[in-house]
Amino acid sequence: MRVATWNVNSVKQRLPRLLPWLDERRPDVVCLQETKLSTEAFTALLGEELAQRGYEIAVVGEQRWNGVAVLSRVGLDDVVVGIEGAPGFPHQEARAIAATCGGVRVHSLYVPNGREPDSDHYRYKLEWLAALRDVVAKGPADAVLCGDINIAPTDADVFDPAAFVGQTHVTPPERAALQALVDLGLHDVVRERWPTERVFSYWDYRAGMFHQDLGMRIDLVLASGPVAGRVKAAWVDRHARKGSGPSDHAPVIVDLDEAPDGDIGPVVPPPSARGTGRKARLPQAKK
Repeated sequence: MRVATWNVNSVKQRLPRLLPWLDERRPDVVCLQETKLSTEAFTALLGEELAQRGYEIAVVGEQRWNGVAVLSRVGLDDVVVGIEGAPGFPHQEARAIAATCGGVRVHSLYVPNGREPDSDHYRYKLEWLAALRDVVAKGPADAVLCGDINIAPTDADVFDPAAFVGQTHVTPPERAALQALVDLGLHDVVRERWPTERVFSYWDYRAGMFHQDLGMRIDLVLASGPVAGRVKAAWVDRHARKGSGPSDHAPVIVDLDEAPDGDIGPVVPPPSARGTGRKARLPQAKK
């Protein structure tokens, strides 16, 4: 089973890239984030195209912000929208949806950005993550958390730690909240498979940031032990970030049980350059 997660940063804008990517990579389960469409508009735009490709859809969205979805060709059962006990800002936002696909509980997550350390939105982010931990702790044993987590797990997951001093995504409380999820028995499958490699999933749109590989790894796949034990390949599809009209995030792909493309490396294709000395700019603070 091939599981993929992708922050598309507006599914409407990314449609010319999303559909060919589905045809090329043929994921069995797809978690999308930041769709930026209402639930009804998403279904109207993509429902028929996805059905023709064999996908069932679970989606929750808003007109301008946020929005998450799970697409599955291996079953879609027990759909739950949102995170039980999670705070709103001030209302419940379209940031989480879960479904059982091929026997695995799949969570598509768009974690709040946090904006600035010690801001109301930052505290909201930490409370939201604590509620997520409580939900995941209840099981089931076979589970995978996919999405834009908006946290770089370690300094190795940003191009230059000094460039992020005083910003969100790297602060000790955020990393502690992520570690609390991992401590439930989850595995960061990309990092575990490639412990010393330079692996990023997000690059700012500013000229040169992508080509110089000045990025962050904030799009994660966290798998429970039984699922992590099935991983045969785990990689970032950097090709989807290239060319015209890309999202600022690349998809993360995890192959369970078999790897159709082989164990092909942490980033496909690998970056062409490694730059240094640039100031960080985080993903644009969303509502």
